[in-house]
Amino acid sequence: MKPSCLFSLLVSFVLLLNAVSLAFETDQFNLPPVPLADIGDEVSEHVEEALRFAVAKVNADIAKSLGCLEKKSKDCGTPGEERAKLGRLRLNDAVAEVFFRLMGDGNLFTTKLGHWMKSHKFRSQPSSYKTKYSESIYILNPANYLTISPTVRLYGTEFGTDKLDHFFQQGYKYYTIQKEAMVAGLTSDEAAKKAVKWGQKTERTYFGLLVSGVYSTADLYANYAGMKFYQGLTVPIRIGEREKAAPVVLAGGTWKVDEQNLHENLLKPFIADHMNEALNPSSYRPTLVGSVRRAVKKYACSEWKSAYPDLTAASITDRSKSLELWNGEDYGYTKKSRMVTIADTCFDLKNKALSKS
Repeated sequence: MKPSCLFSLLVSFVLLLNAVSLAFETDQFNLPPVPLADIGDEVSEHVEEALRFAVAKVNADIAKSLGCLEKKSKDCGTPGEERAKLGRLRLNDAVAEVFFRLMGDGNLFTTKLGHWMKSHKFRSQPSSYKTKYSESIYILNPANYLTISPTVRLYGTEFGTDKLDHFFQQGYKYYTIQKEAMVAGLTSDEAAKKAVKWGQKTERTYFGLLVSGVYSTADLYANYAGMKFYQGLTVPIRIGEREKAAPVVLAGGTWKVDEQNLHENLLKPFIADHMNEALNPSSYRPTLVGSVRRAVKKYACSEWKSAYPDLTAASITDRSKSLELWNGEDYGYTKKSRMVTIADTCFDLKNKALSKS
């Protein structure tokens, strides 16, 4: 086989492995040349419409089971089976499962929401940004660059679209892990920790280091926040010291969407700077970390200092430190070696420390 053919096959294999494992990465070190439009409201509108559809689907199933009990429907189970089905349909799990199929489900390459994000023409522009390959932090890893998720801006926070995939897909996986662990006898906190440990394992393996060479704490936040999202669809949940009302409530045996508070109460409470991989930095495999740091130093540092004239090593370090928890909750932040930070890279903290020693 010719060397060129062998190389092409190798590249194709790496790209396929990256895609199949859903180890999509992103880059918030390189800032957009012009401010991104904030598409938070428009994304929320799409998520809200999916929730309404999910509620309508579950209510239709409730109506069918009620009809069966009243002998008005065909294809029914026994009365006992229909009553059991009604009980399940009136639990949070029913709404969460249908909603997941609409948003977090998909194929090997993207979730349904991810596909919508890529294909939708947003009202405000520019709605996304992807840096040039020559300036990318993944210049020595073309597979990462070719599958890179563009940066978007939602409710003042910039992050990669892959975080929404994690939120709705891995967030649902966290939700099911926690639910099953509680059935097995663990407390709610113990069960949540089990879900977080699963997420950390996936970042070490097929969603992170093993495939793309990146361990993303921002991914871990998106997973955890997604779990909280699914938990709170039909019951109030606590976010720090605040109780967040449920966007869907059971009234008269059927589900009702709280339209009055829906827009502010559904997606927006979970969008946070924790999703930004420049502010909540990742760590990289030994063969990748050097090229990432060089790219940040060469292209991104001047952009950050120009965009934020008052930026200091202390201020950016403090900001990143504040993201290690979310409203006092442990989402699985993991301090690792080979992290690339703006403070260390753009202000030469490590070199200064060495020169003083």
